[in-house]
Amino acid sequence: MTQTLASGPEEQQPLSVPLSNSVKAEKRDLTYSQLVMCAALIGVFGGLVATAYYFVLETLMHNVWHTLPEQVVPYFPSWLPEKHYVWIASTIGGFCVGLVLFFMGLPGEMAQVVDKIHSPGKIDIRKTPAMIIASLVAITSGGSAGPEAPLVQVNGSFGSWLGEKLQLTTTSVRVLTFCGMSAALGAFFGAPIGAALFALEIPHRKGLEYYEAIAPAVVSAIFSFAVFRINTGMTIGGFYHFETVPPLTPTNLLEGLILGIIGAGVAVLFIGVFRLVGHVLAPLEHYRIPLATLGGLTIGLIALAFPQTLFFSEEQIHTVIETGATLGISFLLMIAVAKMFAISVTLHSGFLGGFIFPLFFIGANVGLAISLMVPQVHPTVGMVCLMAAVNVAVTKTPVSTSIILSVLSGTAMLPVIVISSFVSFLLTSQIAMIKTQRSRELEGLPTSDSLPSEPSLASSTAVLAIE
Repeated sequence: MTQTLASGPEEQQPLSVPLSNSVKAEKRDLTYSQLVMCAALIGVFGGLVATAYYFVLETLMHNVWHTLPEQVVPYFPSWLPEKHYVWIASTIGGFCVGLVLFFMGLPGEMAQVVDKIHSPGKIDIRKTPAMIIASLVAITSGGSAGPEAPLVQVNGSFGSWLGEKLQLTTTSVRVLTFCGMSAALGAFFGAPIGAALFALEIPHRKGLEYYEAIAPAVVSAIFSFAVFRINTGMTIGGFYHFETVPPLTPTNLLEGLILGIIGAGVAVLFIGVFRLVGHVLAPLEHYRIPLATLGGLTIGLIALAFPQTLFFSEEQIHTVIETGATLGISFLLMIAVAKMFAISVTLHSGFLGGFIFPLFFIGANVGLAISLMVPQVHPTVGMVCLMAAVNVAVTKTPVSTSIILSVLSGTAMLPVIVISSFVSFLLTSQIAMIKTQRSRELEGLPTSDSLPSEPSLASSTAVLAIE
């Protein structure tokens, strides 16, 4: 496309105007009413996607871990006990994960989602099919990673796609992307406000910065939450049934501070384990099928010794609450360490998924062990505060984590949870597991934290950085 400008009375000079500039000139922002309507639409879509994902995942899990064993185990040779089905299934699952990654490519992980949020402000929807298939296979195979990260990428990419179709500015596209991410977490966590704040906190290491997206993100999370709960029939309220805590006293506030310090230490230990496993598996990072198969085998072998480490731990936390005290202090701590290795192997071997509930599981085990060691600490206080502190140290989301846990636990412990969260947050402010977390001031600038366009397995997972 060209135009002409007169440079003199007898001379005309062609001026080339790139097509991209003319397109940019047409970009627009939505009115507030239009933005809310789009947020609601994204929320409904997100709730439907989460519902479909939930039913497919439940069907796969039931078939692989209930129906299939009943049909296969009777044919095991006498020298192969029934319990070995676990590592066989997880190894085969790992091989299938490797095949999906080999043929469909790496769809990216939370670190890359965070990077894309900053620049160019959108998530590529073309990677959605690979993310859906790979994550379903990975979670079904028993990996210690949950569906929140896949749903965040899927629904976030829909928000990006909608913004591009409407010819919106980068700022508006980013807001709609946040709406998609919030919709995913709103359905998954059952805490709309906490979910929206989590989506807005996760891109940063030192607090929420995309404040203009709060209201539309909450709207999306509410609609997604409602659609998901209506379709699945899940009740509304606390997901976990912790033992009721007596009225809070100033002593509980002190306990929250101390537990926050301990939780920060547990998170640092997890970070060390994560780095160690990443270093060990680094030579295999370009061999996707062997690496994923090895990852599945390792996950299964860990589960042979500690069955509680299998899967992403949403249900396993129930077991800790109900029967964990019968396991004893030492075994609870060993389960927590085993889970650290299970999460690390899962993410570094190419299994796709989130690590929020697995981190909650680690905190619940350590918190219950502390309450057994120090009877003055109420079990609920110990578990919930450690769940918050460990997750916050890794994800840098102190506000949203506090709200989400207060909803999931159904407790009135919010002040104590907040203390534990922020103590852990401040103590680990110089350590980040998602290396692309950064200030929005740097969103348009190339940084050492940026991920390559075709990431390896190591770079597509959460990667450590120390500021």
